[in-house]
Amino acid sequence: MEITFRKSSSIEELHQILKLQQKYLRSNILPEELQQEGFVTISHSLGLLKKMNDVCPHIIAKDGKKVIGYALCMHPKFSEALELLKPMFQEVRAILPEVEKYIVMGQICIHKDYRRKGVFRKLYQTMKKAIHPEFESIITEVDAENTRSLNAHYAVGFKLLTTHRENNREWNLIVLK
Repeated sequence: MEITFRKSSSIEELHQILKLQQKYLRSNILPEELQQEGFVTISHSLGLLKKMNDVCPHIIAKDGKKVIGYALCMHPKFSEALELLKPMFQEVRAILPEVEKYIVMGQICIHKDYRRKGVFRKLYQTMKKAIHPEFESIITEVDAENTRSLNAHYAVGFKLLTTHRENNREWNLIVLK
């Protein structure tokens, strides 16, 4: 197993991202697995995923030709693209000074067979290098019930900016400088 990390560069890779996303979508995971395995909340369309990738390429982890993990890059210009993320962008604008340049990590996911192998950490390391020097920080939010994801984010250096409630859920808005 040799895992490589890089920017997404093909439609085939975007299709593989979407396939992985569907596999770990909250609504597709058994309730007893949610806490143990973590989950993703949003399902993207290929069109939106491609538009986001054209502006700031997503970061992927591949084992051979297979995408086994990803971290989606979402430029703030997409703040109105997904209804569920609009409140997060409002929170960010309320907290950060206008001059701070940031990118949103729109979603991170790793295939179950590749977890606990450093893929999560390496996706973020690759993302940090890919966005520098254009952006000063990476911002994301995590469902407070997704303790696996929260703990992983804090372990790689994310810090809590604020929490907010939206759609009967508590969200942790976090930043990595």
